[in-house]
Amino acid sequence: MSYARIARDGLWGNNVVFAQMLALCPTLAVTSSATNGLGMGLATTAVLTASNVLISSIRHLVSAEVRIPVYIAFIATLVTLVDMGLNAWVHELYKVLGLFIALIVVNCAILGRAEAFASKNGMAASAVDGLMMGLGFTAALVVIGGVRELLGSGTLFANAHLLLGPAFAFLETTVIPQYKGYLLMILPPGGFLAVGFLLAGKRLIDKKLAERETVAAVPQATAG
Repeated sequence: MSYARIARDGLWGNNVVFAQMLALCPTLAVTSSATNGLGMGLATTAVLTASNVLISSIRHLVSAEVRIPVYIAFIATLVTLVDMGLNAWVHELYKVLGLFIALIVVNCAILGRAEAFASKNGMAASAVDGLMMGLGFTAALVVIGGVRELLGSGTLFANAHLLLGPAFAFLETTVIPQYKGYLLMILPPGGFLAVGFLLAGKRLIDKKLAERETVAAVPQATAG
């Protein structure tokens, strides 16, 4: 499989949230703002990429009978390291995300990529797969969080300098000044609404792209 195909699958075609419908618990819980979504997405991306590389490197050493417990042990170790790192260096974000950092261990997308891809491919391809899947997941969280935050308070990436560090202050934007917003979008029901409408939008885009590919293939088949 080419790296371009791996990237396309991770970012769009096989997106963790919008295609596989995985990791919906953290997706709905932490995306009250784009900042929270970005922080959670980057933490998950780090675990995904590292776990794919580690599991690919030991794929010939672990027997099939014990592979799942071994994968979970590696993933749990990586999540613990990420959890400790966030607590040490971005403590405000750590307090906001709370329990959901530890719950990365049970994110089906991570174990799924370990079993479906990393255990069958080399380290370079597995690293790219983990990175692209993680970035696709991060993009989904940021988009969902951005929609909810924009409709809920009229801002984007609020408090990014506090949660992610001073380097992220440039992301903070007030899109609609003096906007009271819709509280519903920041509350849990708003997460379901945002995910539902975005899923519908992706399905429509995929349908249009498929129709366009079909139309483009007809002249080629006729000419052949």
